Amino acid sequence: MALLIKNARIVNAAGEDKETKDILIDGGKIVQIAPQIDREGATVVDAKGKKVLPGFIDLHVHLREPGREDKETIESGSRSAVKGGFTSIFCMPNTTPAIDTAQTVQYILDQARKVGLVNVYPVGAITKNRAGVEITEMMDLKRAGCLGVSDDGRGLMNSGLMRRALEYAKMAGLLVMQHCEDDNLSAKGMMNEGALSTLLGLKGDPFIAETVIIARDIEIARYLGTRVHFMHISSARSVDLIRRARAEGVKVTCEATPHHFTLTEEVVKSFDTSTKVNPPLRTRADVDAIKAGLKDGTIDCIATDHAPHTHEDKEVEYDGAPPGLIGLETAFALALKELVAGGVLTLPQLVDKMSASPARVMGLENKGDIAVGKDADLAIVDLGCEWKVTKEDTVSKSKNSPFMGWALKGRVTTTVCGGKLVYTDARAS
Repeated sequence: MALLIKNARIVNAAGEDKETKDILIDGGKIVQIAPQIDREGATVVDAKGKKVLPGFIDLHVHLREPGREDKETIESGSRSAVKGGFTSIFCMPNTTPAIDTAQTVQYILDQARKVGLVNVYPVGAITKNRAGVEITEMMDLKRAGCLGVSDDGRGLMNSGLMRRALEYAKMAGLLVMQHCEDDNLSAKGMMNEGALSTLLGLKGDPFIAETVIIARDIEIARYLGTRVHFMHISSARSVDLIRRARAEGVKVTCEATPHHFTLTEEVVKSFDTSTKVNPPLRTRADVDAIKAGLKDGTIDCIATDHAPHTHEDKEVEYDGAPPGLIGLETAFALALKELVAGGVLTLPQLVDKMSASPARVMGLENKGDIAVGKDADLAIVDLGCEWKVTKEDTVSKSKNSPFMGWALKGRVTTTVCGGKLVYTDARAS
């Protein structure tokens, strides 16, 4: 059945339309955009007073299935995604078993199709069981449906292995997505290393654990002429290294998370285990550098690193809690607050970071833009809607967020994926 969006104020990365238009969707595609469209029998959604954006694309999500369905499932994670306006998500391979075979990739794709809410793209492991020893069959992963590979949760420590991974990935047409951590330097640190970690008596994780891997992989990518994508960068020095590498023509891209441009290490004083993340929250200077990197284009994408954990996992001493927080449902509103309201990005520039640029990085040619012929993946948002983050309102199975209780402004009211209405929030109408 056709879907007709009326009175749409369209915002693409290229800019915001000055006049409202109607958007006609049929067969999962945008088939017409015009000032006035009438289609008998079409389902009509009135977007009056709201903005219509390309559906958001998250390059970094943990769905936990298979293996830890008590934390999240493909279904619950998909519901969390569409509530946040995300229409495409890339799920990380640190599952049990790891996403290191074509069979596991197929299982995830089959489950995602059954749920039918969001486009789920499995990210295959770089090494078998993410053990950092033997490279996976990347051609098989590609044929099964992977667009990228990562050992996320673990950095690839062996430089020779990283070289071979970049070479094989290039042949397979896969993007290597690197978890930037030298675990000999991070040494299971629990927060940013510095005066505050000493004061709180928590083992520190220095920023050089991140930058050493970034610097090494820039050099390998430069030498090979291959692409590499750096995940969840957190430090000012990382931004500097990537900015310089890009200026020199090295094929690097990167992402930053809302928590790394919103929170500093100061929130760890609460000992709320939802503030324990990897890489850790760092200093105000690092937060400012992340914002500057988003503003000048050094940082390509905003990704959530949505990492669900059960109440039992997190309700322990700080040093015993696993790192990670949920982020799919708060990402857009936090970005509005910190970046758009904060004067760092315009709304079209935010659309670029959350939709158009992730599509470019992963080669999703029909996504990230509202135009005739493109996939009908849309997020309708009410920029004036004020709401509070609560556990009761959170649809993820896990509730581990340091933003609980925060008052935010700007909410997704409707999400369309593949031409289907997959989420509607009547309370924000």
